Amino acid sequence: MPPSDSSRLSRIRDNLVRVRENIAAAAVRSGRLANQVMLVGVTKYVESAIARLLVEADLKDLGESRPQELWRKAEAFADLRVAWHLIGHLQRNKVRRTLPLVTCIHSVDSLPLLQEINTHAASKALPVSDVLLEVNISGDAAKHGFRREEIETLIPHIARLKHVAVLGLMTMSGVESDPDQTRREFAALRELRDKLGLVHPPNVVLKELSMGMSGDYEVAIEEGATIVRVGSALFEGVE
Repeated sequence: MPPSDSSRLSRIRDNLVRVRENIAAAAVRSGRLANQVMLVGVTKYVESAIARLLVEADLKDLGESRPQELWRKAEAFADLRVAWHLIGHLQRNKVRRTLPLVTCIHSVDSLPLLQEINTHAASKALPVSDVLLEVNISGDAAKHGFRREEIETLIPHIARLKHVAVLGLMTMSGVESDPDQTRREFAALRELRDKLGLVHPPNVVLKELSMGMSGDYEVAIEEGATIVRVGSALFEGVE
C-alpha cells in the first residue's frame, strides 16, 4: 500500500525542521541569525502532489530549474500562497511567460537576458524585476554563468536597466569539487560580492548570496550565503 498523504506530510515536516535547525546552527557559526538566511525548497525532482505538501508544511518559497515546470506547478498551486524562484537556465524566449510568476530569477547569465527581462517588465508595467547574477565561480565548462571578472564591467550596463534590480549573486559549486574546494568557491563568491558592493548604482544592491544545495548548504551559510536552495534533503524518505 502506498504511503498516505498524512504520512508523507509528517515526514516532510520532520525534514523541514531538521534543515531549518541545520540552517540556524550554521548561521550562528557565521555570526548571524537564522532569519538572515532564506530557505528555498527546490521541487524539480518531485511531482506537484508531493511538492504541495512542502507548502502545507509551511515553506512558501519554492524553486524550479526549468521554466516549463515552473509554469505547470504555478498553475497547479494557484490556490496556495507561494513565492516562486527560478533557479535554472532561462532562455530569452521564455521570459515573457515566466516573469509574472516569479519572485526572483536566480540564474541571469548574460546581458541580453537582463535586457530582455527589462523590456518585458517595462512593457507589462510589472514592478521592477528582482534578479541575481549567476557566476560560474568554479570555471566548469558545462555550467552557465558569468566569469567572475565579467561582473564589474557589467554593472554600468545594468545601471541603464530601469526595470531590473540586481539583488546579489548566485553560484553552484563545481561538479568535481571536493568539500575544501567547495568552501573556497563559496568564499570566492562572497569576496567578489564584497568587492563589488562598495560602489554601485541604485539598481545593483548585491546584498544576497544564493549558494548551497542539499549537500553543501551548511558550508555555504558558513561562508556567507543568504539564500540556500535545498531539494532532496526536504523530500528524504518520501515515496
